[in-house]
Amino acid sequence: MPRRILIVDDDILVLDALRELLVADDYEVLTAARGQEALDILQREHVDLVILDLIMPKMTGLDVCKQVRTWKDEKSRVKIIMLSAKSEPGKQAIREEAEYDLYLTKPIDPLKLKELIHSTLGDLPQ
Repeated sequence: MPRRILIVDDDILVLDALRELLVADDYEVLTAARGQEALDILQREHVDLVILDLIMPKMTGLDVCKQVRTWKDEKSRVKIIMLSAKSEPGKQAIREEAEYDLYLTKPIDPLKLKELIHSTLGDLPQ
């Protein structure tokens, strides 16, 4: 069974590019353009990894991440890679509060992203 990755980004071009990259590596890819949409998907679907944009309208990636981590089931432990055009937040407290697993800045190096996904999921490169 292929691993499932949820990509959450309000930029359709980013969603499409990441989907193509990951489908080529035999991942099953779900997408969401908004934070609430991502939460809805995570509630009803099994997902192995979330790639989550930090800056989105209405509900930021940090908001989504914090909410997921409050859930009282195994879904609260999903691996989360935060993406942003900004450098990593300076305060370690923000990362500790949101409890995301990794932080990457855009533009994303496709090979580096693939390596991080394989490493995070414990997969061998495809």
